[in-house]
This record gives sequence, structure tokens and C-alpha cells, in this order.
Amino acid sequence: MKKQLFAAAVTAGLLFTSFNATASAHEKTHNVSSGDTLYRIALNNNLSVSQIMEWNKLSTSSIYVGQTLTLLAPHTHTTTSSSTYTVKAGDTLWGISTRNGMTVDQLKSLNKLTTNTLYVGQVLKLSGTAPTTTSTSTINSLIAESKKYIGVPYVWGGSTPSGFDCSGYLNYVFAKVGVSIPRTVETIWGATKSVSAPRVGDLVFFTTYKAGPSHAGIYLGNNQFIHASSSQGVTISDMNNTYWKSRYLGARTTF
Repeated sequence: MKKQLFAAAVTAGLLFTSFNATASAHEKTHNVSSGDTLYRIALNNNLSVSQIMEWNKLSTSSIYVGQTLTLLAPHTHTTTSSSTYTVKAGDTLWGISTRNGMTVDQLKSLNKLTTNTLYVGQVLKLSGTAPTTTSTSTINSLIAESKKYIGVPYVWGGSTPSGFDCSGYLNYVFAKVGVSIPRTVETIWGATKSVSAPRVGDLVFFTTYKAGPSHAGIYLGNNQFIHASSSQGVTISDMNNTYWKSRYLGARTTF
């Protein structure tokens, strides 16, 4: 009978101890209960008394009820960002690239994508070595494509050669040379990288009918840009013109 009672008491004690210890992949602690000793805690956790004392900076073996003791050696937590992303339903290249501080073109180049089509479960690289320069031929193609539509009338919401608004024009022309950009000026601004001075093929932004980026065009060099003007349709304008110069916000690039 005594042996049975002793066994039951030991079992209860071990269960009690286990319920008072908290463990995870990063933390393991013990909350001191009445009757606990450093020796008992160390024994139950396959540690030495000196380890527990060192890790908790204890100068004596005295402990008190409610005290929380760490049962792991001092360590640090590090957070690493994922170098890949698995495509989910509803994802777009623009959304993924924006959340990860990239342009759509960078994301496509890194993953050798030739279209904007994604599929659920597709794994995309978010880091690594990718071409960082755009070939002259691509920029030349962009400029040539943009000039094809000079004279096309301005149509609010238009995104075809029968009529363009400013962002519809940009979206259409860039897509023709294999570069994907968002549909509105504001989102194009947010999805592209700032540059200190525009280069041929970069985008130049202006504030017109509302605060913030509300109009944009393609920089051609020599302070000229091509855009879909609400008064003239697709045309080439001079950035030194008083109207545009006073409304200029900055240049950004998709490349």
C-alpha cells in the first residue's frame, strides 16, 4: 500500500511539474510551485542545478513560489524574410511585387516570366540574381511604340488606340513591349522606383486636377515627354513649359 501511495504521489508530482513548465521551439520555462527545489526542477528537466542558476543569474539556490525560471541557455531570436512566395488565389504580379519592394519587371525577370499569367501554387523567387539593366532595344521599342499613337484622342477611362486617358495610354504602350504596370497613375507611382533624374523610357509624374500624382508620361530626352493630354490627346510636350514645370512631382522607372 505504501509503495502504491508513493508511486501515485510521484506520478502526481511529475504531472504537476509538467503542467507548470511551458515549452515551445524558442522558449522553455518553469513556474516555481510550493515544494519545488532547484535540484528537483533540474532533475525533471535533465539539467544541472548550476545550469539553471547560471541561465537565471541566481547567486543562491533560494527560489520562491511564482518565480519563472528559464530552462534554456540564453539565445536570440532572429527573423528571416522568405526568399520565395507561393502564389495564392487572387494574387497578381503587381500585388506581389509591391508587397516585396520590387517592380513587376524585376519580379518577372527574376523568375524568367514572359507573361503576366500566374497560377495558384506557383513558387516565385523574391531574391537572387536577375538582370538589373534594360537593353537599349527594349527602350527604343518603347519609344517607337509610344509615338505610334500621336494624335489619338483623349477619352476618360480609355485604354485602346480608339481613345486613351493618360494611364490607359501608359499601360497599353508598356504592355506592348512586355512590361506590366498598374492601370492608374497613383498605383503606377507606387509600383515604380524613384530616380533622381529621368532617363529615356522613364516615367515623369505631375500633379494636375488633384493633389499627388495624377498625370504621367514617358520621358523622351531633352526635357520632352509623350503623354495622353486631356486637351490634345496623345502628344509630345516640353517639361520646361510653365504649366508642366510648376506641377512636376518627379521621375520613376519601371526598369
